Amino acid sequence: MQMNRGDHFDLPCKEADLMRFRAPTPDDGPEIWKLIRDAGALDTNSLYCNLLQCSHFAETCVLAEMDGQIVGWMSGYAPPAQPDTLFVWQVCVADVARGKGLAKRLIESVLKRPENCGLRFVECTITRSNTASWSLFHSVARSFDAALQSQPHFLRDTHLDGQHDSEIRVTIGPFDLNGTRSAQAA
Repeated sequence: MQMNRGDHFDLPCKEADLMRFRAPTPDDGPEIWKLIRDAGALDTNSLYCNLLQCSHFAETCVLAEMDGQIVGWMSGYAPPAQPDTLFVWQVCVADVARGKGLAKRLIESVLKRPENCGLRFVECTITRSNTASWSLFHSVARSFDAALQSQPHFLRDTHLDGQHDSEIRVTIGPFDLNGTRSAQAA
């Protein structure tokens, strides 16, 4: 089954509410940009960047809706030299949806799409002080029973002109999505 842009599936949360996960479309770009802006802690990319993510990279991006409102966003892509890797660019969860494990579920929903069955690794970069992201990606590694490795990637003084803390490259994998998919379906 091929998932088309705009296709969705519903997953129940811990509570009685329902989250709808779907690939983004360009029409979602402005709301996604506002969600990221309003989160306050994330780097705000241009609206144009979010529009490209919603079109060129829709198969590796996902949004979550609750009561018709976008409450979660994960942007990612498969680097051209690493087609078996999902590089997670950004994860954003609205205040109203926090505490429901949504960030992890966003990543997992992209990995479970049929068109992404060739993915065997997840990568991202995280600053050492971002404990929430470290916790998230350790949890993702446990879910897929995969190793998590880290190494310096973009250094504060070398790459980031002293304007941002060093980014540590995190790699999770390899994992077998087909095996994970069948184990979770049982």
